[in-house]
Amino acid sequence: MVKSEENSVDRRNFLKIAAGSAAVLVASAPRVGAQENSARPSHEQTSEETKKVDAPATERTTEAPADNPYTQGMAAFVSGLRYEQIAEEVIDRIKLLMLDSFGCAIYGVDLEWSRILMRTLEHLDRSTSCGVWGTSLRLSAPHAALVNGTLVHGFELDDIHRLGVMHVGAVTLPSLLAITEIRPGMSGRDFLTAAVAGYEIGPRVGRCMGEEHIGQGWHSAATVGVFSSAAAAASALRLSKDQTVHALGIAGTQSAGLMAAQYGSMVLRMHTGRSAQSGLYGGLLAANGFTGIVNVFESDYGGFCTTFSRSHDRFNLAELTSGLGVRFETMQVSLKFYSCVSSNHTTLDAIRAIRARRPFSVEEVDHIVVHGSQVTVDHVGWKYRPAGISAAQLNLPFCVATLLLDGNVFVDQFTAQKIVDPVRIALADRVKVVADPDIMARGSEFRQMVRAEVFLNDGTVLTETVETPRGSERSFATKADVIEKFENLATHVFRANQVTAIRDAVLNLETLPDSSKLAHLLTKR
Repeated sequence: MVKSEENSVDRRNFLKIAAGSAAVLVASAPRVGAQENSARPSHEQTSEETKKVDAPATERTTEAPADNPYTQGMAAFVSGLRYEQIAEEVIDRIKLLMLDSFGCAIYGVDLEWSRILMRTLEHLDRSTSCGVWGTSLRLSAPHAALVNGTLVHGFELDDIHRLGVMHVGAVTLPSLLAITEIRPGMSGRDFLTAAVAGYEIGPRVGRCMGEEHIGQGWHSAATVGVFSSAAAAASALRLSKDQTVHALGIAGTQSAGLMAAQYGSMVLRMHTGRSAQSGLYGGLLAANGFTGIVNVFESDYGGFCTTFSRSHDRFNLAELTSGLGVRFETMQVSLKFYSCVSSNHTTLDAIRAIRARRPFSVEEVDHIVVHGSQVTVDHVGWKYRPAGISAAQLNLPFCVATLLLDGNVFVDQFTAQKIVDPVRIALADRVKVVADPDIMARGSEFRQMVRAEVFLNDGTVLTETVETPRGSERSFATKADVIEKFENLATHVFRANQVTAIRDAVLNLETLPDSSKLAHLLTKR
């Protein structure tokens, strides 16, 4: 992307702010607007003076705490980000990431949990502001964000930021598309800018919390996801830095998501939808003067980091602003080519590699041992019991058995019949997942690294080590691979001409004068 001298100077000034340096962050009061603040009494006024002007009760403060440099740093980045400051490779990458998320969502509309959610909300909501992707249903903006975020994460097909331990598209895009519909006129360039803001903020919060966050039982895609959604909404609404501080603080207090949902519940799918909805609320409320927790990350008591880590030291605030505006986390987002939780993918790649090198039949297998991190053991290494499709998709032994029997682990492998198949379950019982101290010593960057060992009946042991899965940031998918996956998923719902129109709109989004066109293309007409 060729940039003018003027843009280069602007970028240098922007980076001074966005890098999060305490030296350039001012601890000024978070104000929704100068005009509103000038009309409010200050803390220096006595209560009698306040009564004289008949001021309404307010939760706004005129003095911001001096302990929120990281929240302000993130807000400065979001409010200051402009399209011209984003590298061409980041723009190219995020378009592919978005296309993948839309394909995942469109495929998800016919799933049982998606139909229940849509049917329930349709009876509650008579608004028609925003479309539900892949359908002709229209709902209010918050409910559309809830459904669309659920659809993206509906079948364990969506992206993953491995170090941030979160699904980024499912929480970022629904709030952004909702805003394009309730406030038409956002250019494609501004849409891309807002998307990048969301894809940058959430993963940094995930990195701050570390893999221990999900290890403690929080569904980090949901808990951390609210910040991606709020950042995208704040950018799309062109909020000021101080308004964005409030948007993040409003979103953060709504953060939730329990990993016990993985053991067979439908609600697991809805976690990302609720996060998308919460971030949308954060942006819209902040735009109208509603205030949030201004030190949502830094607060010693009740802050996001201290509360969710149950500590004052098991997180790293520096990750929130480290390299912000210079190192783009968007480039670290991976795509899935198996329809299961990302923690399973390295093992599946390892088994495929072993079988390609030395083909073996299921009958030859005595047992399989997967060596990985403790997080892998806790997250996906439990003994499989039929408890619904989500339990099957989040269980490593079952997915290994499925790969051995079917040769693939994609959408057709997770049916009501297959998840209770006794042959498959018996084979899964021969897969053991164990913690490996050497892998864990390599740190969170290698959280998904595995060493798979296949023990055959004749005594042969076949071994393969995989650090990162196919489609990861280290071996990202080709453009052709992403398009093929999108078209494969989207043609389950749309005719070929509409699939092509969506693909072309996303890949040429910077040329759209009004990005609400994309929102309309994603729905049935």
